Amino acid sequence: MTQLIISTPQWSKSEPDLADYENDVLKKQQALLKKELAKIAEQELRETEHSKQECLRQFKLWIAQNEDIRKCILDDSFLLRFLRVKKFSIPMAQQTLLKYLNYRKRFPHIFLEMDYSETKVNELISNGYIYVSPLRDNKGRRVVIYDLSKFDPKKHTGTDMARAHAITYETLISNEENQILGLTHVADISGVNASFLTLFSVTDFAVLIRWGEQSFPMRHKEIHILNMPQALKYVFDFAKTHMSQKLKERFMVHDSIQNLFEKLDPRCLPKEMDGGAISSKTMIQAWQNELDDKRKRLLAIDDIELLSDRGIICSKNKELMNQQQANLVGSFRKLEVD
Repeated sequence: MTQLIISTPQWSKSEPDLADYENDVLKKQQALLKKELAKIAEQELRETEHSKQECLRQFKLWIAQNEDIRKCILDDSFLLRFLRVKKFSIPMAQQTLLKYLNYRKRFPHIFLEMDYSETKVNELISNGYIYVSPLRDNKGRRVVIYDLSKFDPKKHTGTDMARAHAITYETLISNEENQILGLTHVADISGVNASFLTLFSVTDFAVLIRWGEQSFPMRHKEIHILNMPQALKYVFDFAKTHMSQKLKERFMVHDSIQNLFEKLDPRCLPKEMDGGAISSKTMIQAWQNELDDKRKRLLAIDDIELLSDRGIICSKNKELMNQQQANLVGSFRKLEVD
């Protein structure tokens, strides 16, 4: 596997001006990415210019002939997210597109009208519950930062949470560099308590996780969990039963920030997490600018229609899945007791 090592400058203790920071750091990172991106795409995704163009041609032809899909976005960047996540296997990319559209159809309250300026979602982004560092890690990946202490279950719903995640991820995968390199996640979950269990039903929680991995064309490369409460291990174990083995192996649970820094360059994190000199406020401001740039793009996805799910190939028996969910309800109840 190709490693893209990006070094970030050691800022002084005072926070740099946002404009200087963007000019200095981001431009240097972009220059490095352009040199290495094609090499990484070929080695990890089997992507060459020829394979890309030929697969796009076949994919567009299939969409045009598919009676169940209407008004699909046909620009290369949108379609490449499905091809890249399946390493240019056209049948698998077709299935992922169908599942993606069905996922959105199954949860319209989450995926329709994905507007970051919506009051509830914007509150979660503005207060630092979820945002993306403008600095990439040393493998060139964008870093999604979560601080669950900033989420108040008495004020926000599970739908608010899911919409904030959906808008964040959809914005990120609209960028081709992120499609190729994948994403790094860092979640401080010290603020989680039993009241979070009221946010989702067991069934919806399981479906969101399982369908999300199968349907959302995003490459999760590293998932770092920090400060996990002991009681939350029940929910974590439940969630992992609905993940692929590959995704399970990308989770890393850290008992200290120092342990996290052995795996991740701290300079891509805000100074409030003992990271670099950039504050979370500055990072959030930069992320909101990105969200604004992509806002119309995200809203345009609503125009795509999936008339039927008959083309989706199901890999598991629904009855067995429902039985497994019923058996694991006790884990959630135990957490409530604890």
